[in-house]
Order: sequence, then C-alpha cells, then structure tokens
Amino acid sequence: QSPPPTSATHVAVPVSSPRAMAALHHLVLPHRLLSGHGPPPVLRFSRRPRPLLHLLPCAAAAATRASAAATAVTAPSDAALQDFRRWLSSQGAETGSVAPAVVPEGLGLVAARDLPRGEVVAEVPKKLWLDADAVAASDLGRVCGSGGDLRPWVSVSLLILREAARGGDSLWAPYLAILPRQTDSTIFWSEEELLEIQGTQLLSTTMGVKESRVFPELRGDKLALIPFADLINHNGDITSKESCWEIKGKGFLGRDTVFSLRTPTEVKSGEQIYVQYDLDKSNAELALDYGFTEANSSRDSYTLTLEISESDPFYEDKLDIAELNGMGETAYFDVVLGESLPPQMITYLRLLCLGGTDAFLLEALFRNKVWEHLELPVSRDNEESICQVIQNACKSALAAYHTTIEEDEELLEREDLQSRQQIAIEVRVGEKKVLEQINDIFKEREQELDDLEYYQERRLKDLGFIGDNGDIIFWES
Repeated sequence: QSPPPTSATHVAVPVSSPRAMAALHHLVLPHRLLSGHGPPPVLRFSRRPRPLLHLLPCAAAAATRASAAATAVTAPSDAALQDFRRWLSSQGAETGSVAPAVVPEGLGLVAARDLPRGEVVAEVPKKLWLDADAVAASDLGRVCGSGGDLRPWVSVSLLILREAARGGDSLWAPYLAILPRQTDSTIFWSEEELLEIQGTQLLSTTMGVKESRVFPELRGDKLALIPFADLINHNGDITSKESCWEIKGKGFLGRDTVFSLRTPTEVKSGEQIYVQYDLDKSNAELALDYGFTEANSSRDSYTLTLEISESDPFYEDKLDIAELNGMGETAYFDVVLGESLPPQMITYLRLLCLGGTDAFLLEALFRNKVWEHLELPVSRDNEESICQVIQNACKSALAAYHTTIEEDEELLEREDLQSRQQIAIEVRVGEKKVLEQINDIFKEREQELDDLEYYQERRLKDLGFIGDNGDIIFWES
C-alpha cells in the first residue's frame, strides 16, 4: 500500500478478473488541493488486515471449515456419525447429553434431553485437539519444529493433510470423515459467484485473506480445532457476551486439560444447541468466516482506512501527533449502519488534511494540545476539504457496484434465491447503505460550514476580543 504521488486525484483501474480487481481494490480519494496545502490524504476503503493463509484446497476445506452455518455438499451418513460418537467415547470425551446430527445448517449438536442454561454438555480432552502440540507430537514435529518459522495455522493445516493421507490409520479418521469438503464461505466461491460481490470490500478480503475457524481465544499461537465442539451452530438471537466454554483441568490434581462446552440458554430435548459466534462481526466477516449473513442492520458496516502519506511535507509531525494520541500512520474506522461515526475519525481526518495557514498547529509548541484543538473544527478550508474528500470517495465506491440498493432489495424478495446469492446481495446492499449514510453525514456537514465555530474564533473569544454573540469587542483606555 504505497502512498500515491502528490499529483494524483483518484485512481480507477478497470479490470475484468475478480482476482485482479481484488488485488487493486482501493481508492485514493479525489481531493481539491487547497492553496498551500500538502498532498491529498490517503484513504482506502478496505477491511482491516488479517492473517494471510495460503492453504491447499483440501487443507482449506478442513482447516477453514465453518461447520456452524456450513452447507455440506454431502451430509455424512448415519454410520459415519455413529463411528464418530464411538470414537469420542473411546477417547475419553464426555458428550452424553447431546448428539451430532444432520441439521439445516449442515451438522449440529442436538439435545438428548431437556437442558438448563449453563449445563456442561461436552468435555473434549486435549489429546483430541488438532493444535501445535499435536503437530509437535506427530512425525511432522521434526519438520515443523516448535521453534521453527512456520505459523501455527500452517502447522495445523499440514497435520490435517498428513492425517487425511493416513486414512483409517489416523487417530482422527472418524472426525475427518464427517468434515464437509466445503461451505458457503466466500473462500469457496467460483469466479462467477464472486462477480456477485463485485465492488464490495468482501471481495478484496476474500481474495487476500482466509481465517481458520477456531474459538476466539484459541487464535494465533493457541489455534486449535476441537472435534465435536466445533459442530455447534450460531444463532443471532443469542446476544449474551458471556462465554459458553472454558479450558480447565480435570482428573487427578487437574492434570488433564479439557475443553468444556456449556449451554448459553435453556434447550428442550430434540432441539439444536446454539451459541453466539461473535457479536462484533459484520455481515461481510460472517460471510467470509462462516458462510452466512444476518438480516440485522448492526451487522452492516464499512471500513475506512486512513493513512498519513509519506509524501506529506508534514509527515513526521503528523505521525508524531498521531502516535502521541494512541494512533499511528494508518487508522481503521468501522462505520456501522444506523450508528454515529467512530470516535476520533473526524479528528484524524482533520490531522490528515491539516496544512497551509493551519500548519502552525503542527509546531512543537502545540504538540501536547493539538489533538484537543483537532477535536473541534480548525478552519473552514480544513473542514470543507474533509467533507469533499469523503463525499467524493463514497460516490466513487458506490459507482463500483453493479446494482443499486433498490435493485438488490427487489432481488431479496425472490423465493428462489440460492444461499450464496442471498449472501452476496445482503452484503453488498448493506455496504451501499453504509456508504450512503457516510455521504449524507458529510453532505449535511458541508452545508453547515458557515455556522461552525473555528479555531481563530475560539482563540479570540479566549482572549476577550469577541463576545459570545460573535461581535468584535473594541477596548478603550
């Protein structure tokens, strides 16, 4: 993500391939250069960076599977599920009150009896986890090495491939036998299907990012796939942030580590047990990670990525100010439909656009106070620049979609939509609504520029030269 040349106003690269488009999918905002101001700020409409995965198709089907809203191409047979249950029992897993079953989502966990909220329904011993320790204990251990350069997800993916190649000789054979080959996650979509999300942020993240399906606190160095527990599905009606699982010790002196899963709500016998995957994920993230979306406006969001350009003559000063206030050269702001703009977004924008006659605020004299000044309008030029930059960017982004909001809403009323079509439409209509919301906020702000109070007026008031009603005060001896 190199900064644009100072003469650039905008970049629009026509491409025919979704893969190529994803690689180039970013915007350098059109910007009316004001006299004496530096280069335009860099603003990219992209998701926050995520770990990049380069998995072989077979490994991706296993390591990135989202069994939670997964639509398996072929559901496992009853015999395969029975083998899986017998294997769990023989290996010390406790799953008596629930059973794996084929459900509308693919595979899920169904209650064998009425279950109260908070009851432990499964305990899976660590020896069954597919994690870095399992890699180290396998014949791949000497190749991957605990101190090697391979990241945990690479090692685990290699282990899955290795165990799948061993067939019936693998400890995990009954588990691997029930895994779906693919899900509705966008990482499995064809080139033709990806055209349905053309112009979206989801397309660019899909092409560059794949995230392994793991429980939140087991990511990174603690990444793990846990048989049986990972069959539990998501339900958007569960809104509690309280964790329904824990890792604990069991047995003599608690030496045996187990993954313990609890019911987050009451469940009747024969009903499926659900959890909340992540309240903070957007629909685009749900589509990428799990292969489903929710008809919930709080899931519709758009990420604005702001950068301090290295070609800015005030680059060092602006970077220093950003870092002093807990930010950096690049800042990400997730705008959610129906909610206010993220805190500090406008403040950071004012910093990026600061220049010309306003550049005195970048002097060392103001270093400890400048952020406080930027929290309020600095000058009409600075505020107008921000409004025009954002509005032009929103219009450019909206033009990249091949449908309108109205057309998408009509499509959503059809009853013959395939699951992937519905995902694509819900994601792109959500993004467009957020873009229109952002555009409207700054359009309205631009119309109020003459009514805003700027730094000079505030300063003159502090010095007593302007009254509260805006009149100039003349002092006489």
